[in-house]
Amino acid sequence: MTVLVAVVTFNSERLLADLVDGLRAGLDGLAWHLTVADNASKDGSVAAVRRLAPDATVVEMGRNAGYAAGINAAVAASPAHDAILVLNPDVRLAPGCVARLLEALREPGTGIAVPHIVDGAGELIYTLRREPSVLRTLGDAVLGARRAGRLGALGEVVADERLYARERFADWAEGSTMLISAECWQRCGPWDESFFLYSEETDFALRARDAGLGTRYVPAAHATHLEGDSRVSPGLWALLTLNKVRLFRKRHGRVRAGAYWAALLLREASRAALGKRPSRAATRELLSPARLRETPGPASVARW
Repeated sequence: MTVLVAVVTFNSERLLADLVDGLRAGLDGLAWHLTVADNASKDGSVAAVRRLAPDATVVEMGRNAGYAAGINAAVAASPAHDAILVLNPDVRLAPGCVARLLEALREPGTGIAVPHIVDGAGELIYTLRREPSVLRTLGDAVLGARRAGRLGALGEVVADERLYARERFADWAEGSTMLISAECWQRCGPWDESFFLYSEETDFALRARDAGLGTRYVPAAHATHLEGDSRVSPGLWALLTLNKVRLFRKRHGRVRAGAYWAALLLREASRAALGKRPSRAATRELLSPARLRETPGPASVARW
């Protein structure tokens, strides 16, 4: 089987040497091809890819087109493949990771396989998620994500470490490391480019689940995610929050999305009252009808 490794870069030069080394270990023994879609990086990302991985395909987007658009462009530009490894530039694969994910893709009803992921300090990252709901958002607002996440009905984040000890299905998983079968991509792809950043992987995984192709968590496959800054950047947290509303509206309609918006507003406003800057930014955007109607892009992100 041939694995396409699809990576989107945006000023990622400092991460690429370790990324390529990790690919060689994580895909050892497998046939694979690297395709990098670059969203108009202003550093030396493109030159670094061509130096470090001369056989890779490089797609220069010519603009910051967003994460989903980059993934779609990488898949479209690549040679034939049996599975697609969607990978963030700041992920490091452990030896044998992808071979174990490939085995999981052969299990009935599986369209996406995801590994056990730790942060740079070796601590487990809670990557598994339950489908977003009004009740789970209220549970998060009242109890906090970690506490609510230990209760299946009340938390979106699966925050019980015991549930990361065995192979299982999840409604979706964070999108830094996802192996997608070619069948799943053909039936459910491409990714929805209107999200620009955040919720695109949620949308894809839920659509795959709706088609009978679930997301399987594989604890025997390991990776390290150095992580982005959505938790500390007010602008990115605001974008993440708005896209959650947009995704809910896409799946459930405007009436139910209104209740979901109110639950999110309660969560963010309560945290803003405690002085949390990301939640202040998210509250401000949730209260803006123009922002809720807007399809996010690089210009709107820059305004944050």
